[in-house]
Amino acid sequence: MDIIQIVTLGIIASILFIILKDMRGPFAFILILITGIAIFLAVISQIGSIIRLIEVLGQRASISGMYIETILKIIGIAYITELGASITKDAGLGAVASKIELAGKIFILLLAIPIITAVVEAILNFLPQA
Repeated sequence: MDIIQIVTLGIIASILFIILKDMRGPFAFILILITGIAIFLAVISQIGSIIRLIEVLGQRASISGMYIETILKIIGIAYITELGASITKDAGLGAVASKIELAGKIFILLLAIPIITAVVEAILNFLPQA
């Protein structure tokens, strides 16, 4: 599925949502939920090529596999968090969406600690010892 098809699907689903939300609210929400999942599944095939590219770049730059894996996990958490928060916002649950976003940020920070530590250690190695 290319971007034109994805955007068309999103526009059609949005129009149907507007039409159905007053008559059949729960059905309209399910339509949006299914549309979001369909779009996610359509783009997930592209993720494999992105992961391979990042791994190749990491190998060329002699970056540890642990760091590449961590970066990929962080990217995954960010996208999953955004998807979950968007779905709950669409359902009118902004408070739950903000908690999902907070949880995503905390998990990203936890995963980033080893990278932050390595960067700080590298900077400290460049500074003259007193």
